[in-house]
Amino acid sequence: MARRLALIVVLLFVLPATALAATVKVRVEGKTRTLFGPTEVTVTATTALDALEQASILGELYYHLTTTSFGPYVDQIGRYAGDASSGWVFKVDDVSPPVGADKVQLKDGDRVLWYWATFGPAGGPPTLEVRPATKKGCYSATAFDDNGKPVSVSGLVWHVGSKKSVPGMYGAAFCPGKHVGLLIRATATGAVRSNAVA
Repeated sequence: MARRLALIVVLLFVLPATALAATVKVRVEGKTRTLFGPTEVTVTATTALDALEQASILGELYYHLTTTSFGPYVDQIGRYAGDASSGWVFKVDDVSPPVGADKVQLKDGDRVLWYWATFGPAGGPPTLEVRPATKKGCYSATAFDDNGKPVSVSGLVWHVGSKKSVPGMYGAAFCPGKHVGLLIRATATGAVRSNAVA
């Protein structure tokens, strides 16, 4: 009887924690380069802060938390600490949640992006996302504001692997031709660099 009771107690504590875990994608874009997961790495996490922890473990990536009256705040990832107008923020599925990273409960399929941002009157910089376009072998880039709404950007440049850069037009598909083994990504003036796709 005591063994059954102990098993029930263990299950009560273990099952809720695993039931909340979700399979999500995570990426960390630094101030000057991608720090983790250019192609968005799949992890199991419960919150956006937990997704950063999983990226930290997998990528041996340093981050630091400061405890505030609002909860834990990520004040540094990698080499750069935040300051008065710049720092580390996150989005889940292209939206900046109005709560701390420890409060955002993730669900299967979510995409978590941690990134360095310099803030202005309109908020943080737009974030770029690259996806395959409807035409086979082509790609499209979309920029999102803090609310997850598509916005225009200027100075769009497509990157094929680490060497070839091609100026592009925002809203137009990019068809690079044969690029076996090379990743495609986009950058734009004042925007957070995109994910990379094959």
